Amino acid sequence: MPDSIVSILKEMFSYTFLVRAFFVGALVSICAALLGVSLVLKRYSMIGDGLSHVGFGSLALATAFNAAPLSVSIPVVIAAAFFLLRLGGKSLIKGDAAIALVSTGSLALGVVIISQTTGMNTDVCNYLFGSILAMSKNDVYLSAALSITVLVLFVLFYHKLFAITFDETFAKTAGLKTGVYNMLIALLTALTIVLGMRLMGAMLISALIIFPALTSMRLFRKFRDVTICSACVSILCFFAGIVISYVYAMPTGASVVLINLAVFTVFWLAGAVKNGRTGLKKAGVFAAAAVLLVSSCRDGRAASIPYERAAENPAAGNAGAAARETALFPETDGGAYAEAEPAGAVIEIREKMFIAQTNDVYLNRDEYLGKTLKLEGLFKREQYDGQSYCFVIRYGPGCCGSDGNAGFEVAWEPRSRTLVQYPEIDAWVEATGVLKIYEEDDYPYLYLALRELRVLDRRGAEFVTQ
Repeated sequence: MPDSIVSILKEMFSYTFLVRAFFVGALVSICAALLGVSLVLKRYSMIGDGLSHVGFGSLALATAFNAAPLSVSIPVVIAAAFFLLRLGGKSLIKGDAAIALVSTGSLALGVVIISQTTGMNTDVCNYLFGSILAMSKNDVYLSAALSITVLVLFVLFYHKLFAITFDETFAKTAGLKTGVYNMLIALLTALTIVLGMRLMGAMLISALIIFPALTSMRLFRKFRDVTICSACVSILCFFAGIVISYVYAMPTGASVVLINLAVFTVFWLAGAVKNGRTGLKKAGVFAAAAVLLVSSCRDGRAASIPYERAAENPAAGNAGAAARETALFPETDGGAYAEAEPAGAVIEIREKMFIAQTNDVYLNRDEYLGKTLKLEGLFKREQYDGQSYCFVIRYGPGCCGSDGNAGFEVAWEPRSRTLVQYPEIDAWVEATGVLKIYEEDDYPYLYLALRELRVLDRRGAEFVTQ
């Protein structure tokens, strides 16, 4: 393996949240691939798309009632899966029509609820388009437990699932309780969809179910071979997708789907050669189009955008060896200001993955409270109700057309004092401080109790995408 790849992987695994993303993503990818084989063969592959829209509707409901998203989504999506199974079995409404009925209705309901309550905020967009890099430790534990449950149940009932996948009528004649095992497939699929929404988003989760199965079927014909190959392809595509996402600053979910598309094309070509099929010229044109699509998907960089105050859940490296021009310290005022106490090793918020690393601090604040953080960014100072607030931020993509930013509030201790020397607005600074929390209007806010604030003579990236 080239040294450059090794260095990239070492750098990636130095981020705790990326390690969690690899772990959870691998488990969810395996679950989706295993279930995808049965769902594709039973012509129920789009159930993932339908249930993901139901999941979005349940997320909207949880947001409206200020409840935990997963605690609401899991039972609602499971109930919807059972409903689709029963509805799809009726002669008047077949499987695809039943999925479309539930899918569009749930999505519309979710949009209406969101528009009338919190609006299209960042958390909603994470579930729409995926944000596996923004997971709390509780999300990781729950996802791992449910994924392992899905895998264990699949292995235990493998032969029964195989029977009802290929010939449900014969299996029923042979005395197999097909209804029970169809409900088991629906249950496992519902759990996988809920978990996968954090990885791929409601808009892309069906790809995680469909692509590995279809890819494996280009070369293999036996159910066992297709199942094993699907699991391997799914894990490899997820791993490659998240690496490409890291290197080229692309959305994680979309990167995984594009890698799956590329691998499907390779398997299709290999299958055509193996079986002596014609039409390789058309296949080659399709492959070239897929390569061009992948190469053109790197995100552009936007200009600087207006700033809004960062709160408990933000919307959205280093600038190199920049020389330090000015070091700003608080006016002593007879000892009225005190530096925050040193708190061990310094955790550096780097330019690469700036948004994801900042979000990880907010999502898992108990791991960071009392520790020293260092970051670079734009210095901002705003007035709210006569009180002055200072921030160090970088701009980032917002949600659904809204501008966003990521960073931290900063303040010299004690926070109540405001007569202190600060740099000019939009100065590029390096802030080092201990992460603390305070409450205002019964709402918790994180901030850095400054130990050092320096103005740098060279600027890093004001706009970041990761």
